[in-house]
Amino acid sequence: MDLKEIRNKIDNIDDKILELFKERMETVKAVAEYKKVNNLPVLNSQRERDIICRVTDGMDDEMAAYTKSLYSTMFEVSRSYQHQANSAKSETAALIEKACLPADTIFPKSAVVACQGVEGANSQIACDKLFNRPKIMYMNNFESVFTAVDKGLCRYGILPIENSLHGSVVSVYDLMKKYSFHIVRSVKIKIDHTLLANSGVELKDIKEIYSHEQALAQCSDFLKDLKNVKIIPCENTAVAAKTVLESGRKDVAAISSNNCAELYNLHVLSDNIQNSANNYTRFICISKELEIYPGANKISVMFSVPHRPGSLYEMISRFSVLGVNLTKLESRPIPGKDFEFIFYVDFDASVYSKEIQNLLATLDQSPTFFAFLGNYSEI
Repeated sequence: MDLKEIRNKIDNIDDKILELFKERMETVKAVAEYKKVNNLPVLNSQRERDIICRVTDGMDDEMAAYTKSLYSTMFEVSRSYQHQANSAKSETAALIEKACLPADTIFPKSAVVACQGVEGANSQIACDKLFNRPKIMYMNNFESVFTAVDKGLCRYGILPIENSLHGSVVSVYDLMKKYSFHIVRSVKIKIDHTLLANSGVELKDIKEIYSHEQALAQCSDFLKDLKNVKIIPCENTAVAAKTVLESGRKDVAAISSNNCAELYNLHVLSDNIQNSANNYTRFICISKELEIYPGANKISVMFSVPHRPGSLYEMISRFSVLGVNLTKLESRPIPGKDFEFIFYVDFDASVYSKEIQNLLATLDQSPTFFAFLGNYSEI
């Protein structure tokens, strides 16, 4: 046979497979209805294992591996179909429906916003990108931002969540499981680090450098070339600049920004000292109440899974079946539980999609912890 004849044969086989697949999925729907009536779980690991053993019996190892891969994918699709068939309107679905704002609603231009640090901090810069006229409340640490929002002292809070060079801000992720909050917006800002000191100071004079631990990590290549210099972490880069100014010393410097150089009247010793020019930090804007504005296209959730092999794979497969693009998967340990984790997931989607509504409903009905953090836009 030539290639055209071979492909025609494959097409005929595919047509037969498709008819059998449709028949199988109709049968799966009947299974889902039975499980729902009899309060049975969707997953039946023993049943899936028995099928794999039966269909691969007598095959050589190579063909058995391909067959297992095929059937594993089919099981994922079947489980997803059962979850959606059995999904009911959940509390999360009702909350989302209530939070979806009318099409002509715009994000507020003015609000009371909590930011960690002092004037000149990157959180303040992110805040100014999100709001035209913010009234900023400066907090000593990230937890104070969560607390201010939680207690209703302000409508919104700004928090850094990840950096393109140094990864996730783990302290913020660890606080996320402690507080009830929602994400209403996110923003990426370019971070350029500068070494600042008081007037008249030269680089050779520096004995101590202050900055936030993330900034220090982002400038590690520059710092390793300095000899006999003590590195001192502090709350953030703006606090570092303010500390240098208030010290009046001629042997200290701060890794901060050009904005802070002007703000605190400091001298630039060296600029663009970060490891890469492509240095961005992503900030989230949080609120106590869920607010979903028109055009929202990014969703964040967090969940835990049963402590058994394959449980995370089964959860992620629900996204894969729908072709959902996961843009972030972060895990953090659950205190007091060995080798158990909470997972934080960002994905590109909108709650206006029926498929996504069904997905969230099935996640909300899972036997483990699930929280919908928000559907929002990123600027």
